[in-house]
Amino acid sequence: MKHLKEDGIAVQSKIRVLPTTSNSGNSGNSNGSSTPLTLTTMDDKLIAAANQAARDLFDKQDDDTNANAELYPERILPTTSIIEPGALIVIFESFDSLTFCYAKPGERFNNRNGCFPHNDFIGKHFGSIVRSKDNRGYGFVYLLKPTPELWARSLTHRTQIVHELDASMICHYLELRPNMVVCESGTGSGALSHAILRSIAPHGKLFTYEFNESRAITAREEFVKNGVSHLVDVAHRDVCGKDDKGGGFGLVGGGGGQRAHAVMLDLPEPWLAVPHAAHVLKRGGRIASYSPCVEQAQRCIAIMKERGFHSIRTLEFRLREHYVDEVDLWSPPKDKRPRLELNEMHHLAYVQQQPGNGSSSSSSNKNNAATETKECDDDDDDTTTQIKQDDDTTKKQDNNNNNAKKRKMICARPFNNMRGHTAFLTFATAGNAVQPDPCLEDKDDSKK
Repeated sequence: MKHLKEDGIAVQSKIRVLPTTSNSGNSGNSNGSSTPLTLTTMDDKLIAAANQAARDLFDKQDDDTNANAELYPERILPTTSIIEPGALIVIFESFDSLTFCYAKPGERFNNRNGCFPHNDFIGKHFGSIVRSKDNRGYGFVYLLKPTPELWARSLTHRTQIVHELDASMICHYLELRPNMVVCESGTGSGALSHAILRSIAPHGKLFTYEFNESRAITAREEFVKNGVSHLVDVAHRDVCGKDDKGGGFGLVGGGGGQRAHAVMLDLPEPWLAVPHAAHVLKRGGRIASYSPCVEQAQRCIAIMKERGFHSIRTLEFRLREHYVDEVDLWSPPKDKRPRLELNEMHHLAYVQQQPGNGSSSSSSNKNNAATETKECDDDDDDTTTQIKQDDDTTKKQDNNNNNAKKRKMICARPFNNMRGHTAFLTFATAGNAVQPDPCLEDKDDSKK
């Protein structure tokens, strides 16, 4: 189906910065027409307060032209439903096999299903099925539109990646939304980066840092090919400051503090980067740390407390699948079964209930002639054995009666096993106090 662009809630709100004048001046009206509008002093104050709220909402303090809800029609990346030359395609080969390619005229894609010319891909809709040119056309693949989840399953692994379950929780607990500024270290294979980019589009910015130069170069090239390079800056840098270049998130605002809304750390020693994250985060900004070992999380939490973070919590997310199938189920029995009760002699006895009676007491059992009781002494083994046999007989009769009342129902049951542990995710919120730059602290310590 063709991708439809519709006005979202942001556009419908019509939030924007309005021009203001003095008490005797004029300004354009809210609809942007040239009709003069005389404003009173109270109107000026109200519009000025509304304008400041709009600047805070869109984080555009210096540029009022971009503080306009009409510039944000959607919360997704620009996309098309037609495969064009150079487009990224996720190729579905089988249930557990996904790969990708970039559509280039004249080239071919080969796999165990056959040979597929790229010319057969170009011009088709995403989701189409394409038959192979050999094997008499028996082989086929599906051409899927790339998403962060599909990209994570098909990309070439340069490092261990953050899969879709943890990635979705990271975006949720970091409270990511459009047009945010986010810092990430390290970049790795770029799986989590694409999930973040989808959340902060269309005018957000991701600053991602990778200490391995070759991986940083490869990631930068992939962002260009995937059409998201305008949303991300890749830097070859060690934010922990273990090399001679110094650490920190230097790309954000030219090294200035309190510019980022969120920071994501996927590092072996995240506690070394926490002070730099505290310096670059805005008040109330969120931080996340991805660590495989709980000892790493504990050490990171200790540094977070020193740097003014609060609302710290460590979570582990597990994926449990369910088996869904159509099964035969018995209808619940309607006949009341006899039950064991203590009579007035404190002996166990079967109480046979009459149809329609909700309950029976020991006093009513005496006056009810239709009620049958089989008393048994606590020490009488023969009577106890008889009770068990009667109970088994009753169960068999109930099962036989219900066999004729089976019906098919869709049921789900969880599998006995779950996917293994991936990592501990620690989330925290930055405090109101401005944190100093750790790089400057290191310089002062060296001078002393």
